[in-house]
Amino acid sequence: MGDSPGQRSVWQIAAGNAMRLYPEVFLKHGVALLGPGWAGRWTLEGKDEEFEGNYVRRFASKVEVGDVLVLRSGTRTIIAIGLVASAYSFEDAFDDVNGWDLQHTRRVRWYSLPQEHRFARPVFGANPARFSRVWDQEVVDFALRFVNSPPMEWQTTPLPDLPTAEPPLEDVPATLVGLVAQAKDLSPLYWNSEGFGDRPSEDEMIVHFVVPLLRGLGWPVEQLAVKWHNIDVAVFQDLPRTADSCRLVIEAKRFGDGIEGAREQAKGYVEALGTPRDMMVTDGIRYRMYAAGRDFEPVAYANMAHLKASAADRFARVQRP
Repeated sequence: MGDSPGQRSVWQIAAGNAMRLYPEVFLKHGVALLGPGWAGRWTLEGKDEEFEGNYVRRFASKVEVGDVLVLRSGTRTIIAIGLVASAYSFEDAFDDVNGWDLQHTRRVRWYSLPQEHRFARPVFGANPARFSRVWDQEVVDFALRFVNSPPMEWQTTPLPDLPTAEPPLEDVPATLVGLVAQAKDLSPLYWNSEGFGDRPSEDEMIVHFVVPLLRGLGWPVEQLAVKWHNIDVAVFQDLPRTADSCRLVIEAKRFGDGIEGAREQAKGYVEALGTPRDMMVTDGIRYRMYAAGRDFEPVAYANMAHLKASAADRFARVQRP
């Protein structure tokens, strides 16, 4: 624990970045997650460069059960406060959290603040690490006062069950095999700014992935419109291409951007049509679908570079009848 006898250490962990936030995953499952996970489980023999710095090592080996963890957003905001409840583990179930591989895991009993606490200054630094010990005394005092004040029942509540790791998709539709291989090959390259350059734009991803995906699922070109009434891609059940015949609205984002944040923008396009339609948001590699008949709840997801069994449902929902 902390440096003083009986005092807990205080740590901070990011709730994602501005483009990809995932605090609901932490709170729902009672976890703190860290990446990258591609190098596998951390061990004493592991080298920091294999895990993109010393964050995973500290997370796995320095944190103790009972330490305080603050869930941070930006440079000055706390979303939740928790107590570390387990040793380090590596959980395959978190290999795709909004597109990130975050398998390095600690169980945490979280208390979600009724209102986010925003400090008057950037207490986590101008460019805070995704995980680190907190030394700022204002943050430490706030966190320790919080865990030592009522209500305190949350500190002993049972932890929620962890999700089960989902198996990979074994039977990729034959018409999509080449596109899936392309996604697996190009995704790492797109992230390599030195080897590739700037990440591809949304228009580039529409050309190379979104339209080919729809074509592979049986849609003819005349029933696919790009930049139609401000909609990035509109899929039509039949001709003529009108609001009434529009079946699916797709909002595209630049590769690597947080597609979940595009839900409201896509919903605005659907509302402008004047008739309920399912919608999908994508960066060309990841696709999340929302059902109009269920108040635009997320109903299907697929990561073309990392297909899981549930992706079959997403393909079935988009397949041309």
